[in-house]
Amino acid sequence: MSDLRTILVDGDEVEVSSDLTLLQACEAAGREIPRFCYHERLSVAGNCRMCLIEVKGAPKPVASCAQNVRDLRPGPEGQPPELITTSETVKKAREGVMEFLLINHPLDCPICDQGGECDLQDQSMAYGVGGSRYDENKRAVEEKYMGPLIKTVMTRCIQCTRCVRFVTEVGGVENLGMVNRGEDAEITTYLQEALDSELSGNIIDLCPVGALTSKPYAFAARPWELKKTETIDVMDAVGSNIRVDSRGRAVMRIQPRNNDEVNEEWLSDKGRFVWDGLRTQRLDKPYVKKDGRLVPASWEEALSLVASKLKTASKYELGAIAGDLACAESMKALKDLMTGLGTPNIDCRQDGLKIGDGPRSSYLFNTTIDGIEDADAVLLVGTNPRVEAPVLNARIRKRYLQTGLPIASIGEDADLTYPATTLGASPAVLKEIADGSHQFAQVLKDAKRPLIIVGMGALTRKDGAAIFDLALSVAKSTGAFVQGQGEEEAWNGFSVLHTAASRVAGLDLNFLPGKDGKSATEMFSAAQSGHMDVLYLLGADEFNSRNLDKTFVIYQGSHGDVGAHLADVILPGAAYTEKNATWVNTEGRVQLGNMAIFPPGEAKEDWSIIRALSEVIGNTLPYNSLDELRDAMIEDNDCFAAIDYAPGAEGIGDLANYATGLSGEISDLPLASSVSDFYLTNPIARASETMAECSAMFSGGDKATGTEG
Repeated sequence: MSDLRTILVDGDEVEVSSDLTLLQACEAAGREIPRFCYHERLSVAGNCRMCLIEVKGAPKPVASCAQNVRDLRPGPEGQPPELITTSETVKKAREGVMEFLLINHPLDCPICDQGGECDLQDQSMAYGVGGSRYDENKRAVEEKYMGPLIKTVMTRCIQCTRCVRFVTEVGGVENLGMVNRGEDAEITTYLQEALDSELSGNIIDLCPVGALTSKPYAFAARPWELKKTETIDVMDAVGSNIRVDSRGRAVMRIQPRNNDEVNEEWLSDKGRFVWDGLRTQRLDKPYVKKDGRLVPASWEEALSLVASKLKTASKYELGAIAGDLACAESMKALKDLMTGLGTPNIDCRQDGLKIGDGPRSSYLFNTTIDGIEDADAVLLVGTNPRVEAPVLNARIRKRYLQTGLPIASIGEDADLTYPATTLGASPAVLKEIADGSHQFAQVLKDAKRPLIIVGMGALTRKDGAAIFDLALSVAKSTGAFVQGQGEEEAWNGFSVLHTAASRVAGLDLNFLPGKDGKSATEMFSAAQSGHMDVLYLLGADEFNSRNLDKTFVIYQGSHGDVGAHLADVILPGAAYTEKNATWVNTEGRVQLGNMAIFPPGEAKEDWSIIRALSEVIGNTLPYNSLDELRDAMIEDNDCFAAIDYAPGAEGIGDLANYATGLSGEISDLPLASSVSDFYLTNPIARASETMAECSAMFSGGDKATGTEG
């Protein structure tokens, strides 16, 4: 623990850590220090000089962001060091800095998208002066191309370099930097190329002056026109905390919220820019297939047809599959509906995941996302976290920059934004590590807190259960389970990285095949061969089956994607921004999402559709409100009562003694990530023109939006 020192801030005595900067020490004492270049999560640059304060005994004002408390000297008689933040000298220094910053600034607030939430506006009002002594011509800078997401007006740039430091340090992509010196200094990308990072949109939030703004959001709205709703991102399984800004019945933009345990204050580009996909290819009314064509229908007609099919179907040839964006409430309602009909054929693993019916710790990211910062060796198995969970990947890079920990990968050789040794793509490498014959086994054994991350690329294969058992044996043999005694904290280094936002909640609700029930893979196979009477798809679109003509398909979802193209009846549901819902992220953290806007047209919240359907069937579900439904979820699994809590190492005992019992032959098929195109992983993303443009530019995808049937 760092030493504590006593200092004086404007005459008030405070005790602070010697590791703090003077800026942090002043803020700990309750003083507001203006800044442009300083940011708590980035390295110190000391560019803008806006944070000048007086240090008693110093010959001139000091940049408070660039000096630490430990560097302060006591007074001549041993008095505590004294900092002054409100003197006339400090006031004049800040006014002078602001005057310099505005010499070349275009002062174009009326047409700037940063207007109304701009640090430069706010600080010029608070710390600037009413006029300027400079009448020279202002400098102009050519706009820079940074791709389809970032709009640039570089004449506004004050060279704070926040964007450069973020992209380099957090994003791990070194193609943004500053060229030239003095008044010729400019920030630009390497050879004017697009900024190729899954986290690039965060520089929009970091830019304090409006030089970098959102290209899709350009000239769309002012911040005071928007209703702000705090909710949860579902573009991956991290569960990033977000704020949805809406106007009327349209989402205008999505921004991150700070949560140090989950996403800090970052957000992936898909989570930030996918909002235009919420408007297009929407299912806004029920449809029924007549004479081979889907035609609009009333809710009564659609529900009556569905009810008749469900009641007459054989319970062994009736099945339900939940998709990757399904909320916990809708899965609970659908499970209860299917259980009431007597069918054992339910599954939330449309990608063919081979685990889920073991203890909770067998399918969670047990280390927790925040816990990555305590790991001292990492093994990645069948995963590329850069495209599967960019915010989580940034945590691994952060830890690498702090300690230089060894990182190895079994799978495809990919740029992870940090050095990682590729041990090969064959699952056989896991056997060698488990029995100790591979050199990386010793690296994991020597680590006090090794971390094994197993991805969907390993667990959705036919031999996924065997690979799971192998990875678990690696964790056991290398000391990844630490029970913790006395001051030593427990550590569970075995972590499963999911890619679907709905998956953990589905497993928590046991949305899995019952006795003699079919898995999702088996249901699709049976449906293709004509051995399924009815298949109920709850937002399920990520499957390859294209010929389901022999089965009556019910699709409930928000977008006209694969499932809707194959459907005989479509029940229009709500997207994640249009309902109050529960989501459980990959580490088992239960989080509540809130409705930002109403669903379009006649679309309804998903659980209420299933509740209405149960009434038409004649087997009414026993809850009439969202609160009653959530009480029923808690009865199923009390984890739903612990909001915003990640269990972490609590399940060590269960996991240390667990094996799937399904171990078989390991295939020689190389391990690879389950995500081939970061930008087009779900129906909302595939409906987004922005994501299609990003896919075409960065992933070599097709520019067409949507998914052909």
